[in-house]
Amino acid sequence: MARVPSTSVDPAIDAAALLRRIGFIGLFVIMPVAAQVARRAVVILAPISIALLLLASAIDGRARPVRPASSRLLRSPAFLAGCLVILWSALSLVWTPFLSLATERLLNVIATLLMTMAAYLALPDRMRSANLYLLPVGVAAAAIFAIGLGLTGQGPFGQGLLGPDEDAILDRGLILLILFVWPAVSWLRSRGRNSEALGLALLVSVALLVSPGPTTLVALALGAVAFALAAFRPMLAPRLLGVTAATLLVLGPVLPFIARPIGATVFGGRAPGVLSLKAWQTIVTSEPLRLVTGHGLETALRGRYVNLLPMNAPRTLLFELWYELGLVGAFAAAFALHAAIRRAGREASVLVPGAMAAFASAFLIACIGVGMTVMWWLTTLALAVLVFVAVERGQFRTRRPKASLLPSAQKA
Repeated sequence: MARVPSTSVDPAIDAAALLRRIGFIGLFVIMPVAAQVARRAVVILAPISIALLLLASAIDGRARPVRPASSRLLRSPAFLAGCLVILWSALSLVWTPFLSLATERLLNVIATLLMTMAAYLALPDRMRSANLYLLPVGVAAAAIFAIGLGLTGQGPFGQGLLGPDEDAILDRGLILLILFVWPAVSWLRSRGRNSEALGLALLVSVALLVSPGPTTLVALALGAVAFALAAFRPMLAPRLLGVTAATLLVLGPVLPFIARPIGATVFGGRAPGVLSLKAWQTIVTSEPLRLVTGHGLETALRGRYVNLLPMNAPRTLLFELWYELGLVGAFAAAFALHAAIRRAGREASVLVPGAMAAFASAFLIACIGVGMTVMWWLTTLALAVLVFVAVERGQFRTRRPKASLLPSAQKA
């Protein structure tokens, strides 16, 4: 009588798989949709989803070993330059006029970075395709939901037309959608699903076309240009994008003197953007020595309300980075960004176009007016990095053994 083979079932492994699946559902599906209608969806759902991933890795032991991963990070030029930015931000607390607020903001930034590093270590070395396919599903659901909101003009839970505050919430959700669509497209392309990838990109484009403002659409368009360039010239695109972004950060104080005459010619001298550039020029010329040290963390935001700088001062990374952290912070951030762009996608060439598109879109959004240390923005950037890491760890191939004839068949 033949024995039935016994299969050992480990409840802990099954529980870890379930927790990991729930964590990815929250990260890839629930959060992109919830961000369209809830202002704090990202900063609330992200820690919960990451906590589930950490718990799952603690149960089944599939987390990446801490020592090799940590040593790899410590050898990364981009990570070391980013640490220098954090250290200089901490040192700027000595001369910032908003010590308590700046300290709170710095602690929040450090907490976000630690959360990102913990999630990076918690992601398995080999991601299951079933978990990663949740990403395009979530992006498509969020895009359809955004289209519905844009067409109907309904606010959260159907309460009236979109007002100014709700427009800001929707912009946050659309920005998250932009940063998530590129890893989703990259994942589909890596699986040979080019038609689905194109359809997803078009669906997100429609969602942005019916959105309240043009900022997100411009960011997606720039990302598409970077994607196309990287697809045709995968070696040139990272170099060009890295040099361009780093140069803009380094030349921050010079930009208003170049852009203001051009803007005045095109839009007129009294245009709001031109007046903002004029205020930037005045700040640079009135305190040139402060360009070395900066005014300290949190001064670009809070200084507007205590007459440290005019209310029409630019709300852009290019201005706020120099104003708060000065030359040291700007050069360190430029080096970190350049190194990160050049490094992105090296281990999986199929991800290079999506990574370059995400970098281009995120950099443009930061330059248009998100601000430097807004927590929902930093959390969104951290999540985009984690999503790309997850997609990269899904780029492995297993070779199935070739079917061979049974010995009895060979003898026959």
